[in-house]
Amino acid sequence: MPSLAASHRLRIGRYSEQNRIYLLSTNTRCREPIFNDFALGRLVVAQFRAAQDQGFADSLAWVVMPDHFHWLIELRRGTLSGLMQRTKSLSTKAVNLSSVRKISLWQNGFHDRALRREEDLVKIARYVVANPLRAGLVEKLGDYPLWDAIWV
Repeated sequence: MPSLAASHRLRIGRYSEQNRIYLLSTNTRCREPIFNDFALGRLVVAQFRAAQDQGFADSLAWVVMPDHFHWLIELRRGTLSGLMQRTKSLSTKAVNLSSVRKISLWQNGFHDRALRREEDLVKIARYVVANPLRAGLVEKLGDYPLWDAIWV
């Protein structure tokens, strides 16, 4: 698990800009594979959709892996930190309500990468959703249930 210093380092230079596209990633606490249970992974997906429905971000592509997620978004309002705090907090509450044990679901911090408009977003989205293939979780992307992209 990263130290507080490491998670603090992730925040240095972070800047949230509306209408900017970001690739966001975060890990479960101790990289525990919570989302091997796809029903629990769907609870994270519900938070991606809620963020879009509430006007915080447009989801362009995402994948929920057993121990982390990648989320390609266009930020609409608020900050990256606020978006991630809300997503992580509400998904933790949902997972805890649906399971017997109560856990601290996410590691502190997150990684973000701001993308330039001229970058090939479809290529990046393909990279995001192909994570289960590269990890050897499935042989065909369609066999993995926890991903989506607006271009597919």
